[in-house]
Amino acid sequence: MKNQTRLLTFIFLCLVVAGCSSTRGLKPGQILYTGADVKINPDTSSRIDDEKFVRNTLKAKTRPNPNKSILGFKYKLFFYNLAGEPKKPKGFKHWLRTKLGEPPVLLSEVKIKYNNDVLTSYLISQGYLQSVVTGDTIVKGMKGKAVYTALTGQRYKINSISFPKDSGNLANIINQNKDKSLLKVGDFYDLDTYKNERIRIDNDLKELGYFYFSPDYLILQVDSTIGKNLVDIRVRVKNIAPDASLKPFTIKNINIYPNYSLRRDSTLRKLDPILFHDFNIYDDRNTFKPGVFDRLVFFKKNELYNRRDHNLSLNRMVSIGAFQNVKVEFLPLDSFKNDQLDLNIFLSPLKKNSLSFGVTGTSKSNNFVGSELKLTQTTRNLFRGAEILEISASGGFETQVSGKSAQNLNSYSLTGEAKLTFPRFIVPFINPGSTNGFIPKTITSISYQLLNRGSLYTLNSFKGEFGYSFKENQYKEHIFNPISINYVQPSIKQKDTVALFDSIPGLRYTLQRQLIIGSNYNFTYTNQMDQSRRNNMYFNGSIETGGNVWGLFTPKDNQGRRSLFDVPLNQFVRLEADFRDYFKVNRGVTWANRLNLGYGYAYGSSSSLPFVRQFFAGGSNDIRAFKARSLGPGIFKVSDTVRFADQGGDIKLMLNTELRFKIVSVLYGAIFADAGNVWLRKEDPARPGSEFKAKNILNELAVGTGAGLRVDASIFVIRLDVAFPVRKPYLPEGQRWVFDQVSFGSSSWRKENLIYNIGIGYPF
Repeated sequence: MKNQTRLLTFIFLCLVVAGCSSTRGLKPGQILYTGADVKINPDTSSRIDDEKFVRNTLKAKTRPNPNKSILGFKYKLFFYNLAGEPKKPKGFKHWLRTKLGEPPVLLSEVKIKYNNDVLTSYLISQGYLQSVVTGDTIVKGMKGKAVYTALTGQRYKINSISFPKDSGNLANIINQNKDKSLLKVGDFYDLDTYKNERIRIDNDLKELGYFYFSPDYLILQVDSTIGKNLVDIRVRVKNIAPDASLKPFTIKNINIYPNYSLRRDSTLRKLDPILFHDFNIYDDRNTFKPGVFDRLVFFKKNELYNRRDHNLSLNRMVSIGAFQNVKVEFLPLDSFKNDQLDLNIFLSPLKKNSLSFGVTGTSKSNNFVGSELKLTQTTRNLFRGAEILEISASGGFETQVSGKSAQNLNSYSLTGEAKLTFPRFIVPFINPGSTNGFIPKTITSISYQLLNRGSLYTLNSFKGEFGYSFKENQYKEHIFNPISINYVQPSIKQKDTVALFDSIPGLRYTLQRQLIIGSNYNFTYTNQMDQSRRNNMYFNGSIETGGNVWGLFTPKDNQGRRSLFDVPLNQFVRLEADFRDYFKVNRGVTWANRLNLGYGYAYGSSSSLPFVRQFFAGGSNDIRAFKARSLGPGIFKVSDTVRFADQGGDIKLMLNTELRFKIVSVLYGAIFADAGNVWLRKEDPARPGSEFKAKNILNELAVGTGAGLRVDASIFVIRLDVAFPVRKPYLPEGQRWVFDQVSFGSSSWRKENLIYNIGIGYPF
């Protein structure tokens, strides 16, 4: 208790000293600016809706911003003053002052009148049409702040809305769609809503051929003189709108240049085109089959221009992965006289062949470090239908660098894969179409992997898949593989297999020949690309079946198992769901959470999921306070001397929470907690306590916590986490929480409990 009191006193004194030092570097007459306060209708009893939100918004709009701080501690200014004036423009002091520090923000930099105008403008845009904001400054010693007083008046509401009255086609279209208007009688006056209403009307017109129309050609006239804090709104087309914007245009010619370059521009335009459906294709090298453009270009001759087809065509041409540059232009015929447009599409293909090389560093919490090298040959437009063939070879290794066991173990893997992607659905006897902006894909792949676990065993894995990938929209993606075949052939290096299996419980299941013939489906939803949201979500759900159909036709062997070519056929259903939520607490701080659930049901001659389909717990992207794949199943604990633990299960529950915050530049920090475990559906006698029982699930969870650093340079993320367990499910009941055993000062505790993880990318 005395030590804790001393620590708190020390921290308090540090904060006091740091607060005093914030004005240390000021010159005579300079006042440190500490921020702005906003008061709304302070001398009246009236209160506005969402007053706290409006106050915070107004405060955020004031300029300049004060020096950055945490709990009142201006840490950047502290580093600035600590460094002092460097004698030369380099070195540690210069770096500390310019990179970690920032100069003091002075009260003299505050422009009161400018801020008054900005805050008043915002309040008017929100319907407080009679608002007035006045500002002043308050100085105490060498610190000062700005105080803004907002008198809002009553917020105005919409009394009536009228649309164009003339009988022209454009006015008729606007009136026909007025039921979709964002403006509603009784709603508050809101400038953003008015801007969005103009965009809505423009979108409606673009869908009906009004190519040259613009939201700027609309005006919303607001009459606030009718009294009772009400406004009348009149939607009108400006008189300055050009004639071309007031009429619809149709598509005349569709000209496609599939192998375009500026150097060959004049030559290509002189060619006789290949006529295919509604397209004129200018390509003397016959680069692509004409049928490719049926799937890329949604426009038809003599139809009205519409924005939907425009965007869909662009999205498809960009996302097909065959073109380096895509340019689309619409040119009017006869200077707008005949209401027709020519569509020209200029496409510059990517190089047919490319070779890429990658190096990845890995380090795991089971004291293994290593790297992987990958070489990929990509061939594009293989059959002139924008197909992509990728052939890759990779090799990786891991080696033990520390640990309690004196045994030196090495592991390496070699992988070869060939993947062919067709930018369309290939379905026997059916020609399914797709009408969205994303290219559907048919993917077929074959791969082989050799995994060598040192002197223990090797696994040879052969895999082949045929399936489809398609996006429903920018948020939803589906992957369906109706055919998936995986054959695993193990090889045991030790002669004494009984002793090996006894030393590593569960290894017996790993080293069985496995044949999986089945199907799988994967669904992903994410809105992470929408950075304007304060809360982003990610969901991935998958289902896989093995041996369901083949099991009906496969006879049983003399041991009662379903076998094919004398290899047991695995029969199972596997479900997994991964839900993640990313909440932006404020600028630079994100609270990330994940819930991961998995369930596998083996039937027929299979008693549990095949090893290559089991769930695992522990590791750098999982429960970071425990060594990789070492947790469970259930309350079973594998020996600390085992380096390749690989303790799988049929059922998994995992929860993660992580607070991520920016420290400086590309350096970020994180504080996290992880919980979870895996279980078997049926008890394994060699691993007592491995069976899943719903009533015991919470009591058998492992829990760990820790902190980490991340270097986030956008194109790559390098992560270092250190974690330690606070709940060990394998201990006797009543002793599983180990908070009281945490002792950072003890070398033996650190050696036994601290787990270091180095990873590429975020854990989730």
